[in-house]
Amino acid sequence: MPGDRYERYQKYETPQEPKDLNAEVMTVQETAFVLSCSVKTVRRRLKSLGLKRKPGRTVVTTKADRQALLEDSLVEPARSIAPRRGRQGLGRKPLTPLAA
Repeated sequence: MPGDRYERYQKYETPQEPKDLNAEVMTVQETAFVLSCSVKTVRRRLKSLGLKRKPGRTVVTTKADRQALLEDSLVEPARSIAPRRGRQGLGRKPLTPLAA
C-alpha cells in the first residue's frame, strides 16, 4: 500500500505540461505547470479567491480563473516578506556603565 500513495502523489500533485497552452479549461496540474508553481499552491489560491468547485469532481480552471490566479500572485505575495525576528533576550535589562 505505501507504493499506492506515491502513485497518487505522482498523478495528482505533480504539475503536468498541457497539450494546449491556450486551452479554455485546464486541470489543476496543468495550471500549476503554466503558472510555474506547485499544485498545492494552485489549490490554496483557488480556495483563497473563493472560486467554488463541486466536491468529488475533477478541479478545472478556466482562462478567467487562471488570470485571477496570476493577478493574485503578482499583487500579493503568498507570505510576508518582512524578515523574521530572531530569538529575543530572556527579559534581562541591558548592562549599565559602571560608575567611577
